[in-house]
Amino acid sequence: MGEWNKRFWFGVFALLPTVLWAEGSDYTELQNFVIQDCGSCHGLTLKGGLGPALRPGNLEALPAAAIAAIIREGVPGTAMPPWKALLTDHEIRWISEQLKSGALITPQSRPEVAQ
Repeated sequence: MGEWNKRFWFGVFALLPTVLWAEGSDYTELQNFVIQDCGSCHGLTLKGGLGPALRPGNLEALPAAAIAAIIREGVPGTAMPPWKALLTDHEIRWISEQLKSGALITPQSRPEVAQ
């Protein structure tokens, strides 16, 4: 096998886990990113802190595309940084949809529902 072929296949196999993660349905790492990185300003339960609350009731007036734009570009003049250098458009879109739906709120931080 030639040197070029070795390098090619090494590159393919080196990138394979990244591609599989990006295409897969296991978003555990992305959920952890939201809780840790976003939670450091927006509160670990996303109820607010330095930044505003990121719960469905607080986000209902914003379309998911607007939330995605804020995540991607940040908010100039505030502590909200742009995340476009670290997250793909797919990941940003997924986060914005999850925030809108409340899916990233941990069970212990959800409001009690009377039954």
